[in-house]
Amino acid sequence: MTTVNLIRKLLVANRGEIAERVIRSARALDVATVAVFSDPDAAAPFVALADEAVHLPGAAPSETYLRADLIVAAAEAAGADAIHPGYGFLSENADFARRCATAGIRFVGPPVEAIEAMGSKIAAKELMTTAGVPVLPGAVVDDDALAADPDALRTMAEGIGYPVLVKAAFGGGGRGMRIVQDADEVADAVAGARREAASAFGDGTVFLERFVEDPRHVEVQIFGDTHGTVVHLFERECSIQRRYQKIVEEAPSPAVDEALRDQLGSAAVAAGKAIGYTGAGTVEFVLAGTGEFFFLEVNTRLQVEHPVTEEVTGLDLVALQLQVAEGEPLPADVLGATLRGHAIEARLYAEDPSRDYHPGSGTLHRFAVPDLPGVRVDTGVRSGSVVGTHYDPMLAKVIAHGATRTQAARRLARALAESQIHGMVTNRDLLVGILREAEFLAGRTDTGYLTRHGPAELSAGSSAATARRVHALAAALADQAGRRADPPVQRPVPSGWRNVVSAPQVAKFRLGEEEVVVAYRRERGGWWASVDGEAVNPLRVYDATAEAIDLEVDGVRRTVALHRVGASVYADSPLGATELVDVERLPVPGTEAAPGSLFAPMPGTVVRVLAEPGQAVTAGTTVLVFEAMKMEHQVKAPVDGHVAELLVSLGDTVETGEVLAVITSEEEAA
Repeated sequence: MTTVNLIRKLLVANRGEIAERVIRSARALDVATVAVFSDPDAAAPFVALADEAVHLPGAAPSETYLRADLIVAAAEAAGADAIHPGYGFLSENADFARRCATAGIRFVGPPVEAIEAMGSKIAAKELMTTAGVPVLPGAVVDDDALAADPDALRTMAEGIGYPVLVKAAFGGGGRGMRIVQDADEVADAVAGARREAASAFGDGTVFLERFVEDPRHVEVQIFGDTHGTVVHLFERECSIQRRYQKIVEEAPSPAVDEALRDQLGSAAVAAGKAIGYTGAGTVEFVLAGTGEFFFLEVNTRLQVEHPVTEEVTGLDLVALQLQVAEGEPLPADVLGATLRGHAIEARLYAEDPSRDYHPGSGTLHRFAVPDLPGVRVDTGVRSGSVVGTHYDPMLAKVIAHGATRTQAARRLARALAESQIHGMVTNRDLLVGILREAEFLAGRTDTGYLTRHGPAELSAGSSAATARRVHALAAALADQAGRRADPPVQRPVPSGWRNVVSAPQVAKFRLGEEEVVVAYRRERGGWWASVDGEAVNPLRVYDATAEAIDLEVDGVRRTVALHRVGASVYADSPLGATELVDVERLPVPGTEAAPGSLFAPMPGTVVRVLAEPGQAVTAGTTVLVFEAMKMEHQVKAPVDGHVAELLVSLGDTVETGEVLAVITSEEEAA
């Protein structure tokens, strides 16, 4: 008879989307929940969702969610008998799992020994070789002397064969990774990867590995129980990545047939059994065009992309984690799991793909994803949430399930396209572009997909010019409707007063780097308007309020939803989404930045200064490097010229929009 020791109260040692996800499954099992929260997360939705919560003073992960001692103390204070680590933070930290055991608290995850075996990617590869799982050749850079010896590093890389991937031995998520194409790049790549790995994971050890160019990234979900059973729950395709981080995942892989699925599954189960695995884990592989696959790593935790596996199997993986932790054997629906349909997940980030995916921060004024059939949203934000700089900028995972891959892709594209996301730049347009792109729809995806299809190509809508025209006109008319309302809707810029009543009213907006000028007036027969001097004819307005304009432009009728926040107007319609910003009618003299100013795209800390005042630079030269969200970001000269001013120093903390340096172009100097 199986002995089951029920979990009564679960502390979730994480935040945001995954904290909410775990809390929902725990509540469905009648398990009380405890959240922990940092200072910036005090008002976060996951805190209110939990039954109880414990404050972790501070903001940075190193002060809060990475403090094993504080997490265990919080569990003891709340009377929790189990801890779920989610993903990231302490989820793959063997010392944390050991500390939980010492305190008599169950760690919802694999045994300490399994985490330790996979905690080092170097040791993991050796173990997998012994277990008969195919691995890529590589070598370790584990001491400062070797890391500082360029000749030794070049010899090591040449022995592996170019291109070479420099990779952090501990951690993941794309941090501490560099691709090296030739000998001249090795030393700098190792130095940069070691710095980033030490900052993100507390250990700067890296290793070199043969880099398979543009393979598919395919991973297998495994599950083990405490009775010795390990099974796989099929594969996921995670090839579409930026900066080595996945942004689109799906199950099953369009490249895997039944024979290859059996081979991948068998290798993954062998890997799990080799380390005595229990709970949810993922074995990651690279799949070459030849059909060969090679072991990458085992993630000893729940993956971000686990929902696609849930959608195609009908299983609740978080509930299964809890049941395995209670001592239950894997149930029949896991042992006999089958694939049903197709699921695709898109990670919605607060980031700007057009600026090398720079993460953003600020207030999310509106967040609304339409409720469509087959669409699921896992998120940790709501309208009004503040997205800070201390944590990952992912806003949500939007998942669609369908009978076929095409149906799932179409459902997901529609859900994202109709979403209202106001307050910050996101990768939404890029995701929609991917889901509607021909190569993706044909299943021809690999890790080079975003190299072949850049953000500018994928994000550009065919109706961009029409959207600019219609949305600017709608914004102006919505403001006019608001002023005519009873009581009138207040605006930061008052309506213009005119001596000549027949003269049109004028509204000016900034759309990115462009200025849009709308002139309009109401006439006896209807409306007259122009956008940037071009008359809109015919124009018909069916209904107008401060929140929505139902209008016909160039023979096509559309409804544009408007949402004003301060000087910004957010317009959403079938043409897409646009943010328009009021142009100040009387700007304060001297407030504009000097030409050639380089701005901080986000808050961060300056970690390297590579230029000095007066130095000649060429377009693309890195002037300085700053660190934000545990990633290094390069600030480069936009043109050939000279460094006229350098306004920051090593170690300075900078805010979004702060001027870092000024580059005088050769033309300006002349």
